[in-house]
Amino acid sequence: MGVAALTIVDFIGVASGVGAQDRGCEAGPEALHAYCLQSHLCENPVKWLTTLYPPHAQDDLHTIELLCRSLAEQVQRSVEAAHRFAVLSGDHSSAVGTWGGAAAALAVPDALGLIWVDAHMDSHTPATSPSGAYHGMPLASLLGRGPAALAQLSARAPVLLPRNVALVGVRSFEVEERALLSDLGVHIYGMGEVQKRGLSAVMRAAQARVTQHSARFGVSIDLDAVDPGDAPGVGSPAQGGLSGSELVEALKMVASDERLLGIEISEYNPAHDVAQKTAQLALALANTIVR
Repeated sequence: MGVAALTIVDFIGVASGVGAQDRGCEAGPEALHAYCLQSHLCENPVKWLTTLYPPHAQDDLHTIELLCRSLAEQVQRSVEAAHRFAVLSGDHSSAVGTWGGAAAALAVPDALGLIWVDAHMDSHTPATSPSGAYHGMPLASLLGRGPAALAQLSARAPVLLPRNVALVGVRSFEVEERALLSDLGVHIYGMGEVQKRGLSAVMRAAQARVTQHSARFGVSIDLDAVDPGDAPGVGSPAQGGLSGSELVEALKMVASDERLLGIEISEYNPAHDVAQKTAQLALALANTIVR
């Protein structure tokens, strides 16, 4: 009996904090790249494919739009090559490019499911956002409700159908975001449910939900979903979050599903990290998809 070939995993950095209020996360991908090399995690079958940087553009929204277009093209190429991908990004506005590219690579429209692991809902529109920060709008954009430049970025807009999305670990949000997701019918597993049922059970439920009507799926993780005690190196910490070690174990379970296309890990801010604790967690999460 032959030995099964290893699945190639493309690591893609996105060194931008343009969409965030604290732009220190723009240094996150290169810090992770350096740590990846130092710790010998970036070895076969893992390949750090590239790091994308924000272009010079007329304003922040245009910069994010152009960067997400480049990211979408890169992710699409990885999926079409039958590689798994791990996008290691600065701020979470990158999700528009990551999942737009993944969806574009699928033969059937509306075939993408997504588990969104985050302390926040990231479902503001320009009309509802208190800060105007674009990293608070990517999920709304993927659902076709964010800024037009992002919501219409993909030829398959909206990229996601509400029935194919589940949020996990949410605990900090505004009423307008909750109203939008409720109106759309997006399912939310808040921290109360995680504490009651356990993270593994919730992730299994989320996985079953997002794959019920979709052919393939992904996981998008904002590191502030994790309790600051386990992940201090983020820009928008929120107390009472997920256990880092439990998230790694739950993601290993999810990654055993061959339908998983890849993952995204965002908002690592090395300026706030302690003894590289968050960097170690980010790369442990990324490496759960290696098989």
